[in-house]
Amino acid sequence: MPLTAYNHVSIPSFMYGTAWKKEATTQLVLQAVEAGFTAIDTANQIIHYDEARVGEALLQLAQTGVTRDRLFLQTKFTPVNGQDHRLPYDANASITTQVQQSFESSLAHLHTDYLDSYVLHGPYHRRGLGPEDWEVWAAIEALYDTGRTRMIGVSNVTAEQLAMLCERAKHKPMVVQNRCYAALGWDKNVREICRRHGIIYQGFSLLTANRAVLIDHRIRAMTARYEATPAQLVFRFAMQVGMLPLTGTTNPEHMKEDLLSDRFTLSAEDVRHIESIGDS
Repeated sequence: MPLTAYNHVSIPSFMYGTAWKKEATTQLVLQAVEAGFTAIDTANQIIHYDEARVGEALLQLAQTGVTRDRLFLQTKFTPVNGQDHRLPYDANASITTQVQQSFESSLAHLHTDYLDSYVLHGPYHRRGLGPEDWEVWAAIEALYDTGRTRMIGVSNVTAEQLAMLCERAKHKPMVVQNRCYAALGWDKNVREICRRHGIIYQGFSLLTANRAVLIDHRIRAMTARYEATPAQLVFRFAMQVGMLPLTGTTNPEHMKEDLLSDRFTLSAEDVRHIESIGDS
């Protein structure tokens, strides 16, 4: 079942992430869509993503009948402090202009005239929100107001920062994408703010950030009971507590397995067990 944000726009319940794929990006996106993914996440940040190669995959998909309207595309504006010298905008321009230039570059890379979701890759400040954060958010809000992106959001955000955005912004984020650590309560404080405001919480690094969870003895026992892999258990847990999980697997079989995570339901007791693994 898709998840729907407070602005009544829906996202498929599982998303394929394209970070760190480099020259394999095009082929992996093709494989992910063939496996059944219809939501793709990328960013206009050459260090970690290759947005243009995502676009190459989209061109090939269109030729096979998988048209733009059948896919949910999400990309990000990455501030200067998250980029290297290969910038998609003029570093000397105002932040507002940088957002506009990066957005146009993303549309060109992805061969589309609109985005489904446009996300700030991270605030400029580790704590609180400074003038740069309010300027960048206003620029992203302006793109939303034009209708050229159906949703806007923020990534790598603290509970304090998200609460400030929800309180003071013209448009609250519709999505939040955070790295989700079991050891830190599966980002419970941020997820609670999202729940209260009708924001879709996207969890990434659910496997790579939680290797201890995958080998936990309780998880091992559950794999037999549910006839599921440890990865499927973590993804199903994420779904049941209200997250939209991302996977970045490069294995076509794992892509298919991950999408089968919704074929079973964890008991309330098992959800509590997984929630508490990080506390032990």
